[in-house]
Amino acid sequence: MTEQDQRTSRGATGRPRTRKDGPFGRWRTSDILITAAIGVVFGVVFIVADGLWDLTKPLFTWFPPAQALIYGLWLVPSVLAPYLTRKAGAGVLAELIGSLVELPAGLGGGGVLLLYGLAQGVAAEVGYAIFGYRMWRRINPFIAGATAGVAPAVLDNVLYYSTWPFGWQVSYGIAAIVSTAVVGGVLSLVLHAALRSSGALPARRG
Repeated sequence: MTEQDQRTSRGATGRPRTRKDGPFGRWRTSDILITAAIGVVFGVVFIVADGLWDLTKPLFTWFPPAQALIYGLWLVPSVLAPYLTRKAGAGVLAELIGSLVELPAGLGGGGVLLLYGLAQGVAAEVGYAIFGYRMWRRINPFIAGATAGVAPAVLDNVLYYSTWPFGWQVSYGIAAIVSTAVVGGVLSLVLHAALRSSGALPARRG
């Protein structure tokens, strides 16, 4: 890479930006800390959400696939981390860390949890990758949330609901994708705004 290649426009802080700061460039310490913090916090949220899932089952006996409408909480790290750090792979890392935090609770088995963490993280990354990790508008977390929802829509139907009628499986998948798009998108925007206003988010990501 030549010196000219590394030279780009200056950011809002006036500091020169190079391609090393780009989505595929090196991670700064703040990128790692932000991603790890998101994974740990939402790993705890996952444990609470697992209990919420079991508690709300009786509310959906009229149509079990509708329970996927509350699925969005499990996908927030994979949507939020890339949006905050602007780094490719942050969604996979945050979702895997969340799954590791969830492991001691013994919910679903370690291998299954890690499988879900990896699949959901990769699926969310697709939502940013289709724009080359260059577009960070408010619509992007909603798109990433929608692509992330494809992972549980497929895995849940294969692993847990294979005996359901096809119409129920399709309904479950649609409900999961809608939930992850809305919850992942809204929470990512809200948390991004809150962190930026508090000064906790580095200025270059504002």
